[in-house]
Order: sequence, then C-alpha cells, then structure tokens
Amino acid sequence: MGLTVKLLANDLSIHGQFYDLGKFHEALDRVMVIRKTVQQHGRELYCHRNFVNVQVTREMRLHQAIQKLTTDRRRSVMQWLTRHEPFWEDERLHGEDDWLECKGNIVTDTAMGEAAYRCLDEIGTSLVSLIPSSWDFSPAVVTWYKRIEVVNYRDVRVLEAALHAAPTQITSWNVLADMVRARCTQLTFSSDCFNPLQGYPLVFKAAQDILSCLKTLDRFKICFDSEGRRTAEGHELYTQYFTGERARFSDSSDTEKSNFRSEITFPHPDSLGESLFCPWHGKINYHPPLRIHFSWPVTAAEPLYVVYVGPKVTRR
Repeated sequence: MGLTVKLLANDLSIHGQFYDLGKFHEALDRVMVIRKTVQQHGRELYCHRNFVNVQVTREMRLHQAIQKLTTDRRRSVMQWLTRHEPFWEDERLHGEDDWLECKGNIVTDTAMGEAAYRCLDEIGTSLVSLIPSSWDFSPAVVTWYKRIEVVNYRDVRVLEAALHAAPTQITSWNVLADMVRARCTQLTFSSDCFNPLQGYPLVFKAAQDILSCLKTLDRFKICFDSEGRRTAEGHELYTQYFTGERARFSDSSDTEKSNFRSEITFPHPDSLGESLFCPWHGKINYHPPLRIHFSWPVTAAEPLYVVYVGPKVTRR
C-alpha cells in the first residue's frame, strides 16, 4: 500500500517500554533517519506538541531522555519536536467526540486516530512508529463506524520504496482539477468551475482541503437506497459535515442570498441558457477564503453539480 500525503509520528509507540536508555536512543536515531529521508522527498514527519512528554522509561519522559544525547543529536531532535510547524494538531480533522478504537484501545486524540480519520476521508496519511514497541505491525486497523486500515512504517527502506512509488503530488490548480474529475465520478463539474483559482498561488493544504471536500460530496451522492432514501452512512455524513456551527458545508445566509444573488447564480452545466442558484457551499480556510458552490438538495435522481471552486464571492 502506497503513501500519498502526510506522515505522522505515532505517539503511542513510546509507552514506557524502554528499560535501557541506549536502546531508546537507537530507536530515536532510526526515526530521525526516516525523517531525513522523508524531507529528501519534499515531505515532513509531523508530531504532536505534547510528543516531548511521552513516557520513555519508568523514570524518564522524552524531553528528559533527549537531554542525555550528544549536543548535535539533541539539537536536531529538539528542533523537530518543539520548533517545527505546523504540528499535526494544527490541521486536526477528527473531533474529541469521535470514538476511534484500535486493538481495543481508544485512539481518539492520538496520531493513530487522526491518521485513521484522514484515511477514511481519503486523505492518504500514514504513521511512523518507534521499535521495539507494541506497534510493530502494519496496517493498524482502526474502527469508527467502519474498519480503517492505516499503514504504519517502522523501516526506512520500506518507507523509501513507498515514497518513490507515491502518486504525483498536486503541483498546480490544473493538476488538482484533473485529479478531482478523475476521482469524483459521482459529481458533475461545470467546464469552468476551477477557473477562479487561476492567478492564485498554489497552497498544498488548500488544494488538499478542496480535494477532501469534493471526495466527501462524492461519497454523499451515492448514499441512497433503491427507493431514493438516504442511507445510514448518508445520515452520518450529513450530521458530521452539513450540520453544526463548524460544518464543512452550509447554506448561505439570507442576507448573502439577497445581496449576492447574482454572484452565487451560475450557468447550468447541462442546459445552455439556464442558470443554477447555488448558495450551498464547502468552506476552505485559506487566505483569501475559498468556497466550493454546488447544487442542493442532493438526491439520488438528480446530478450533483459543482459549479464554482475559488475565492469566496459573498464578501466585499
């Protein structure tokens, strides 16, 4: 299984199992070699801010064990653990109430839980674990409302092979548009819906968030039974992504519908001369804010049209 987007350091793989500090330093050295390899491929190994406080031995936490390293090794490790941003929790997707389990343990609020959630959302994310530990296996199987397999790397050679075989990175908005059209086959895109992105510098996280939003819409489009009723998975997706103050998708306000009606009305992709009023949108936190406008409601019988991907239009 190949790795695609992000690598997270598995905080659960340090759990007080080291009785010999030298063995821990050897394990840490292997992870630092992995990080260097990852960086050579234009990526980063992300950790949690609290990673420095995990228990290494019965008496020592990670930040204490690092102090026993030589000066150069200590500086290199501390630069990664305390100064490298963003930490993965800065871009966290799973919530505190998401009940994620692995091997009978709750893995919410851990890199394991975050990686699983991202994999479920089809954002390729893998783990890197220290060995020896109780996490010397791959894939790690996490359960939420379905079974999720997370690739867990421990060997630099295996990881390097995956990096070489990884899919093409998103290097332009045009590459993103082609990727989305190929992957989101349940959606109907207007021919020019990605044009508003042109002229803006590509930011990988924004591109990845756009891809994630559209993959969610793609999944949502097929969550209907033979009689056109929303399935249990469809209800789960609706509750998770379309409701609440921090919903990924929402309707425009009445004021926006009144003041920006022309801006959120788009040419109909299938009917020449007709238009679609599309106040429903996906939100991408970026500067400037980005929006994905699409047709609503989503039904089994009608196409789900994506008509606009670009800067927020309901703003002065």
